[in-house]
Amino acid sequence: MRRSRPGVIAAMLTLLGATACDFYYNTIPGPDDLMHVVPWFDAMIQQPAVFPYERADIPRNTVPGTVPVSGGEADWTAEWRVLNLATADRLVNPLAGQPATPVGDSLYHTFCAVCHGQTGAGDGKVGVQMAALSLLTDRARALSDGYLYSIVRYGRGVMPRYGEKVHGVKRWEIVNYVRQLQSGTVAAAAPGGGN
Repeated sequence: MRRSRPGVIAAMLTLLGATACDFYYNTIPGPDDLMHVVPWFDAMIQQPAVFPYERADIPRNTVPGTVPVSGGEADWTAEWRVLNLATADRLVNPLAGQPATPVGDSLYHTFCAVCHGQTGAGDGKVGVQMAALSLLTDRARALSDGYLYSIVRYGRGVMPRYGEKVHGVKRWEIVNYVRQLQSGTVAAAAPGGGN
C-alpha cells in the first residue's frame, strides 16, 4: 500500500517535533553553564564592580560636541518666562571673538533673515508684517551673548523658539553671525539673493 505524499510529510514533521524539543532542551547547555566552561568568564563573575565616577574628586569633562550622560544642557525656561536673565547672562560664548563661519551665515539666513532681514535691520519679508526688531540698534548690541543664545533657544514675544531646530554650538554660530552683522563686517549679499 502506497501512502500519499502529504501523509508522509505530516508523519515526519510529527516525529521531528516530538524529538527535537527533547534534544534541544536536554543536551544543549544553558548560558549559566557556559560561564563556568570558559575560565576567564568564571573569574569575571567573581570580580568586584568598579564605578570610577562615583567619587566627586574624579573630573567628568564632557567632550565638546557630545551630549553628557546627565542629559544635556540645563533648562532655564521658568526663569526666562518671568524675565529673570540671570542664567542667560551667565552663559559664556565658546566662540566669542572668532569670526562668523559659513555655518552661522547659513543658519541665520535659514531661520532669522525672513524676519530680521539680510543685514539684521528687521526688514525681512515676514519681519515687516510682524514688526521684527532690528538687530543693529544700540539696545540689541548691548544684549549679552547668552541672552541672544536664549532668544534663539526659547523665543520671546512674537519670535518663535528655534531650540528644537538649532542645537548646541550651532546657536552660538548664529550669535557670532549676529555680532558680525552688528559690527558691519559681514560682506554684502550677492545680487539676486545669492545667500
